[in-house]
Amino acid sequence: MTEHEVVSRDEWNAARATLLAREKEHTRLGDELVRERRELPWLQVEKDYALETDTGTRTLAELFDERRQLLVYRFMFGPSYEAGCPACTSIADGVNGLIPHLNDGILDRAPRGRDEGVPQIWIRRHDEYAQTT
Repeated sequence: MTEHEVVSRDEWNAARATLLAREKEHTRLGDELVRERRELPWLQVEKDYALETDTGTRTLAELFDERRQLLVYRFMFGPSYEAGCPACTSIADGVNGLIPHLNDGILDRAPRGRDEGVPQIWIRRHDEYAQTT
């Protein structure tokens, strides 16, 4: 087991405050990257994709099923895997619980709370308008 230094409460609080400042900067940098990714230009899909589904061959447009957005998850199978990636499997297992919400609206980020500064997930129905951060 790794040896850890044992310090006073004041020393621990100071070390934690230093780390917390770095964690917050890390979060801000991640938020900036996400904003930049969202601002990337769009690419028009010109190819007629034919995709195999449980119900037969469907075009990309048909997969949208008259919805504004399409949720796509790239499920990984490594060359040596006998089953799917464990993390991908866990994510895929949770999708069924989201389907009623996805069919009813859009999962979106709510504005940050005034005090806690934590983004929260909420549901926005198609007929509602909301400002998001």
